[in-house]
Amino acid sequence: MKASGLGWAVLLVLLGLVVKGKAEIYIVTVEGEPIISYKGGENGFEATAVESDEKLDTTSELVTSYASHLEKKHDMLLGMLFEHGTYKKLYSYKHLINGFSVHLSPQQAETLKRAPGVKSVERDWKVRKLTTHTPQFLGLPTGVWPAGGGFDRAGEDIVIGFVDSGIYPHHPSFAAHHDDPYGPVPKYRGKCEIDPDTKRDFCNGKIIGAQYFAEAAKAAGAFNPTIDFASPMDGDGHGSHTAAIAAGNNGIPVRLHGHEFGKASGMAPRARIAVYKAIYRLFGGFVADVVAAIDQAVHDGVDILSLSVGPNSPPTNTKTTFLNPFDATLLAAVKAGVFVAQAAGNGGPFPKTLVSYSPWIASVAAAIDDRRYKNHLNLGNGKALAGLGLSPSTHPNQTYTMVAANDVLLDSSATKFSPSDCQRPEVLNKKLVEGNILLCGYSFNFVVGTASIKKVSETAKALGAVGFVLAVENVSPGTKFDPVPVGIPGILITDVSKTMDLIDYYNVSTPRDWTGRVKSFKAIGSIGDGLMPILHKSAPEVALFSARGPNIRDFSFQDADLLKPDILAPGSLIWAAWSPNGTDEPNFVGEGFALISGTSMAAPHIAGIAALLKQKHPQWSPAAIKSALMTTSTKLDRAGRPLQAQQYSETEAMKLVPATPFDYGSGHVNPRAALDPGLIFDAGYEDYVGFLCTTPGIDIHEIKKYTNSPCNSTIGRPSNLNTPSITISHLVGTQTVTRTVTNVAEEETYVITARMHPSVAIETRPSAMTLRPGASRKFSVTLTARSVTGSYCFGEITMKGSRGHKVTIPVVAMGHWR
Repeated sequence: MKASGLGWAVLLVLLGLVVKGKAEIYIVTVEGEPIISYKGGENGFEATAVESDEKLDTTSELVTSYASHLEKKHDMLLGMLFEHGTYKKLYSYKHLINGFSVHLSPQQAETLKRAPGVKSVERDWKVRKLTTHTPQFLGLPTGVWPAGGGFDRAGEDIVIGFVDSGIYPHHPSFAAHHDDPYGPVPKYRGKCEIDPDTKRDFCNGKIIGAQYFAEAAKAAGAFNPTIDFASPMDGDGHGSHTAAIAAGNNGIPVRLHGHEFGKASGMAPRARIAVYKAIYRLFGGFVADVVAAIDQAVHDGVDILSLSVGPNSPPTNTKTTFLNPFDATLLAAVKAGVFVAQAAGNGGPFPKTLVSYSPWIASVAAAIDDRRYKNHLNLGNGKALAGLGLSPSTHPNQTYTMVAANDVLLDSSATKFSPSDCQRPEVLNKKLVEGNILLCGYSFNFVVGTASIKKVSETAKALGAVGFVLAVENVSPGTKFDPVPVGIPGILITDVSKTMDLIDYYNVSTPRDWTGRVKSFKAIGSIGDGLMPILHKSAPEVALFSARGPNIRDFSFQDADLLKPDILAPGSLIWAAWSPNGTDEPNFVGEGFALISGTSMAAPHIAGIAALLKQKHPQWSPAAIKSALMTTSTKLDRAGRPLQAQQYSETEAMKLVPATPFDYGSGHVNPRAALDPGLIFDAGYEDYVGFLCTTPGIDIHEIKKYTNSPCNSTIGRPSNLNTPSITISHLVGTQTVTRTVTNVAEEETYVITARMHPSVAIETRPSAMTLRPGASRKFSVTLTARSVTGSYCFGEITMKGSRGHKVTIPVVAMGHWR
C-alpha cells in the first residue's frame, strides 16, 4: 500500500509539471481539526479545543506547536503535489479552519481536489464595502455611558477588530489622550506594523493592533502599492469611517470649509481599535485575505468584530448560504466568544437582497435618523425651490444674476467636454460668471463618479461666482442624492419638476439673438442657508438602499427558516472620520470627515454598542449580546407610530410604506434597554451546528467538512434554533416551535402574550412563568395555517415582566396547503 501511495505522489508531481492555464486563487480545507476544535489524538500534540464562547489562549506552547504542525502539513501537501515555483501558498489557516489559500492553475486545482486528505477546493471570490449625531439620537450620553462610568470609560478595555480598508492613525478621533492615557490590554496579542514611509508604527494605545492582508490581492494582480498602501494605512476612507463610528473619541469637532457641523463620537468612545486591513479602494477585497484577517483577529484576542464587507454576489460554487469558508470562519470566531456585526448589504429596497445570512452573525440593516439637511433656491418670480445643500447662504436680502454654464462657454469647441456639469473652469468665461450664480446640470457623470459636487464648487469658486445651482433634469432609478458640504453657497435641485420650474424661469427671463446667444442675463435668485439640520419626528425609517429579507438558505433562493436582518441601526448620512488619502467618495477627497450612507455605517454602530454590553456583562456569549440587542429594540418611530420603510413607488419616486421584520429584523436598536434586557435567548456552537444539520438541502458531509462536527442534533428542525425570532417559511397545518429563555436579572414573573395576522393562529404555552436569577425555562409556540394567502404574515410574542422588563420577538410565517 505504501509503495503505491508513493507512486501516486510521483504521478501527481509529474502532473504538476505540465501545468498550463491562468492561475487563480483557491481556498482549500484539509482533514484534521483547526486549533479551536482539536480534541487531541495526533501523536505528540495535546488538545487545544475550547468550549463554546471561550477565548483561545494562543500563547500556550500547546497551541503554537500544533499551529506550526498544521502549517508544515499544508506545505508538505503542496510540495508533494507540485513542483516548487509552479504555485504560491498565500496563507495557512490554522485557528478557525484548517486549510490554506494558494495561487495556482485550474488544472493544479483539479489535482488538489483529488489528493488524499483534501476536503474542499473553492475558487476565491470577491467582497466589497457595504457602504456624528447618532450617539444623541440613540440616547447613549444620558442613558448608557453613565452605566459604563461616563464617556471617558465607555467601552474601556474592550477590543473591537475592524476588517476593512485600514485606518488613518493621525486622525483626532483615534488620538490617545495624554491626560487620561490608555493602559495595556493584556488579553490582546496583536501586532502593530510599521509605516514604510514614516517608519513609525500605527499604534498609540487607542489603536492597539494594525496589520494588513493583501497576499491574494497581490497574487491576482489587483494590488497597486501607490494607492493601496502596503501597510494598514487607509487608502480609501471607509475603514477610518467605520472605526470612528464604533470607537472614535468623544467630542471631536467635525469641521469642513470653516463650518463646524457638530461633534463626533464613537458608540464606545473608550474601546480599543484593532485594524485588519483586507479591503482596497478600487477592487474591494478577496475572501482569502478577509478569512486570513478574521483568523488573525480571533487569534489576537478581539472581543468584537465589525465587518462592513459582504460578497459581491453569492459564491457560485457553494449551494448553501450558511456554509462557505467565510461563514465557517465566522462560526469558529463566535465559538471563540467573539461577537460579529456584519452589514446586511445595500441591495434594497428589493426582497432577498441580503448578503449576510447566518444565525451566528448579527446582520445589521440601515436606518435614517432624525437629522435632515434642507435648502432653498429663491427665484426672482417668487418661487422657492427645495433642494439639498450643506452650504452657507448668499448675502441676506440680496439677489444675484444667474448664468447657465452652456451660455458662458469661452468657445463653441468646449461642448465636447460636456461643460454643463461645471467640472472644468477653464472652458467657462470668468468675466461672465464673476459675481453671479452659476447654473450647472447634473449629468450621468455624477452617477458614475467621474464628476463631483465638490468639483462644481471648486469651479464656481475659481471663476469668482457667488454660488452655484446643480439641477437634475432626469433621474436614473436608484440614484440617491446625499447633501455634500461645500464652502460657498450651493444647492442641488433633485426634484425634476422643480428643475423644470428653474429652466422655464431662466428661459423666459433670458433674451437671446437669432443665433441663440444670450443678449443679457436677467434671471435672478438667492440661495438659502443649508448648514442647520432639521430634526424630524418621523425617524427612524428604513433606508431605501438597506437590503431586505426574506433570508435565503441556498442560491436557488429558497427561503430559510431564519429571520434576517437581525436589527436596524443608523446608517444614513453619518458624519465620521475620513482619510485624507481617501478618494472612495469624490466629494470628500482630501477632507478629514465625510458624511456617507450605507449598511457599512450601521454595522459599526452595533459593534460599538455590543462593546458597551460586553463591558457591563463580560461573561455574556455573543448570542446573549445579540439577544439583548434584539429583544429590547423598538418598532416605533419618534412620534410613536409604527416604523416605516422607504420604497419605490410606481413612478420610481420614493414613498414610505409600513415596515416589516424583513426590513428591520427585530426593530431599531435601543442601547439603554439592551443593557438590562431581563431575559436572553442563548445559543452556542452546538446549537448552530444543529441548525445546519436540520436545514434542508445541506449535505451532512459538507457540514463535517466545515465544522469538524458530526450531525447528532436534537433540535429537530431549523426553526427550533434558540434565536430571538421565529420564522417558518413553509407552514403546513400546525407546527410547534420551542424557545428557552434565561433570566439575567432578579427573580421575575413574566406573562406571555402573542399576536399574529389572522391567516395564522398563534398560541403560546405556558401563559406565564417565574424565573429565578440565572434560571432557564422553555416555552412553546404553536402556529396553525388558517388560510393560504401566498404571502408572509407577521406577528410578535411579548413577555412582560413584573419588574418592568419587556421582551419582544418577531414571528414570521407563510401558510401552505401541503
